[in-house]
Amino acid sequence: MTIPRIAGYPMPHALDLPDNRVAWMPDPTRAVLLLHDLQDYFLDFYDRTQPPVPELVRNVLAIREACDAQGVPVIYSRQPELQTSEQRGLLQPWWGPGVTAQPERAGIDTAVAPRETDRVLTKWRYSAFVSTGLRELMHEAGRDQLIVCGIYAHIGVQTTAVDAFMHDIQPFVIGDAVADFSLGEHRQALDWIAGRCGVVIDHRRCIESLHEPGGLPTSLDVLRQALARALDLPLDEVDADDNPLHLGLDSIRLMALLERWTRDGATLGFVDLAERATIGEWWALIASQLNATAQHTETTA
Repeated sequence: MTIPRIAGYPMPHALDLPDNRVAWMPDPTRAVLLLHDLQDYFLDFYDRTQPPVPELVRNVLAIREACDAQGVPVIYSRQPELQTSEQRGLLQPWWGPGVTAQPERAGIDTAVAPRETDRVLTKWRYSAFVSTGLRELMHEAGRDQLIVCGIYAHIGVQTTAVDAFMHDIQPFVIGDAVADFSLGEHRQALDWIAGRCGVVIDHRRCIESLHEPGGLPTSLDVLRQALARALDLPLDEVDADDNPLHLGLDSIRLMALLERWTRDGATLGFVDLAERATIGEWWALIASQLNATAQHTETTA
């Protein structure tokens, strides 16, 4: 048995995507982009001139460009050219030899090929976490969000998303930057992910989230909004009298916030915030920095 020939179908648009159960959004200081199995072997089962493939490639490139601009690491998964039946394991009776049947088609599509700065992981099972070191790479980098694009949505993409969730990594599947065996299976995968383990968004919303401006919060409300987003909490559950650490803000998320807030030269430090017990006290410190910066600007103008 092998993958069937795939008939073309229209790529879903933003309004076609399912509702999400949580309000997570990609953060460039926390995210990794995974481009999943975009190998010629798998793409060859489509008519690559017909939807959804041109849209898939175009949207993947747009997200990769946004990630490059914001310093988000880019990782590729690819299945190896040659596998023994023992290495294939239970994949063998389901899908046959896979890429091994056409090792000359094992390369990643040239339009989205990895660059020297990208990491390429050899993938052995549906999930990109199995025997690849992906989890360890993300942990070492202090990143706990995974943006997933690629193929096929209801197999490797869905399995990787749920595996990320099982490792306490927030998965984001880009609904118009994945493709599948059919429109029905494409939608089914997105519905399952949005309802069980991750967030499904379109490529434009992902890019908007990655490009949201950094810099110190300019008011107490903006600070509360930033903390609510980092903590995945409703805004009304994040009050000025709350201790962010008691709300669940860990050191990785705090460092991610500090990286964004100090991007433009602010000198706010980890210890400065950790020593203050409430969000209101955090705001008082941030406000003093904003005032000092404004006064310095006035005196040097």
